[in-house]
Amino acid sequence: MFEIVRYTADKAEEWNKFVAESKNGTFLFDRHYMDYHSDRFEDYSLMFYRDGGLYALLPANREDNILWSHRGLTYGGIIMNAESTAARIQQLFRELNDYLRADGFIKVVYKPVPHIFHRIPSEEDIYSLFSVCDAKLIDRSISSTLILQYPLKWHRDRRYGINKAKAHDVTVDESQDLRGFWEVLTFNLKNKYDSCPVHSLEEIELLHDRFPQQIRLFTASKDGKVLGGTVLYITSTVVHTQYISANLEGKQWRVIDALFDYLLHECDWQQRYFDFGTSNEEDGRILVEPLIYQKEGFGGRGICYDWYEWTL
Repeated sequence: MFEIVRYTADKAEEWNKFVAESKNGTFLFDRHYMDYHSDRFEDYSLMFYRDGGLYALLPANREDNILWSHRGLTYGGIIMNAESTAARIQQLFRELNDYLRADGFIKVVYKPVPHIFHRIPSEEDIYSLFSVCDAKLIDRSISSTLILQYPLKWHRDRRYGINKAKAHDVTVDESQDLRGFWEVLTFNLKNKYDSCPVHSLEEIELLHDRFPQQIRLFTASKDGKVLGGTVLYITSTVVHTQYISANLEGKQWRVIDALFDYLLHECDWQQRYFDFGTSNEEDGRILVEPLIYQKEGFGGRGICYDWYEWTL
């Protein structure tokens, strides 16, 4: 039997320690990250104890009678320690479902941590979604990922872009100029998609201050002006591009090609994977071909980010 406890702020230290030592947690589950947007979500995170010790976590929020894991994060699901077993996680899900029914929930939307972020294999939860919850897949987005130690050959169009950028004195460096990049990013999203970045400038500056080693900005510039860049989220196993953008002048000089040439050939990453992010619309059903073409041109190949759903 598990003791299931709602997370409260006084448990932050215990929560964060477990995340840091877990087999599939990343800094996104640290409460210093999760709680930056706590005003937007009704937190319903759960802590699972067994034999007096903390066994697992579930970052989650409540919307009416639906449990999301967690709607404000790219991925989520049960965070486990190395001792977690398939049978115990099955039991955890059975007891979780009973706990949620008793509190009036009728449905769960669940986003497991993609396997590239696992420090050791951690798909006991996915097996339980099938064997215990009879969950159905409701969203599958494809991301483009490469193994840094075994890169694929780049598309010739990407090589052409690198040469063009170098010929026009485009420079790439790590930067602290989040404001300059956010101007580029915000303008692009507004004009192309009539949308805004998930994070405001103030939010990304706050998170960067809290996680300076995990959240890093690289920019491409010409004559001292930021023309494009990327914000990287860096975990123990993955260098992930959280945002990529270039303005019209940057696109003319192919600064994104120069940017990734620098990141993939000049930086000494210790991680196994470089993840360019997803290229989908409409819950993964529409593939944005020009976007994934660019990422595949750098050698990225498919990794899926999935969402599941089950009724209680």
